[in-house]
Amino acid sequence: MVRDADNTKEALIVRSEEAEYVPLPHGGGFRLLADASATGGALGANRLTLGAGADGARPHYHALSSELFYVLCGTVEFFLDDEVTSVGPGGLVVVPPRMPHAFGAAPGSTADLLAVLTPGIDRFGYFRALGRIQHGLDSFDSLKAEQARYDVHFLDIPAWQSARTG
Repeated sequence: MVRDADNTKEALIVRSEEAEYVPLPHGGGFRLLADASATGGALGANRLTLGAGADGARPHYHALSSELFYVLCGTVEFFLDDEVTSVGPGGLVVVPPRMPHAFGAAPGSTADLLAVLTPGIDRFGYFRALGRIQHGLDSFDSLKAEQARYDVHFLDIPAWQSARTG
């Protein structure tokens, strides 16, 4: 939250053109809307666009936070605790702490979704790193050392990859 001179809370306003954009090679990208430090730790928010059939996140869980996804357009496949389900425009998914999850645009579909993590963790650095990794400028291993910092704990779940390719 932004505070005024009297140290009272003010609303956070982020206009689309003011939000940092992290492009992804499949034609999508992250629009970084609010990091936890801008909301007094209440939440973090970003908008993610995915190219046709593109993966959004590999299997992981958050130890501290719940994650909300609102599908703005397209169809998203979600892996939620060993089950894969498709969610279309206007659909909402809330993932509780410690639940393994992953997501990606459905085959042949692009997707646009709003993601909110609460309580918030400063994760803009994580999204920037993902952009570098997707463009081949850094390795995925560079994020493994940052799992606790970003509350993103990666999992090896072959069922997700099988569902995506098969």
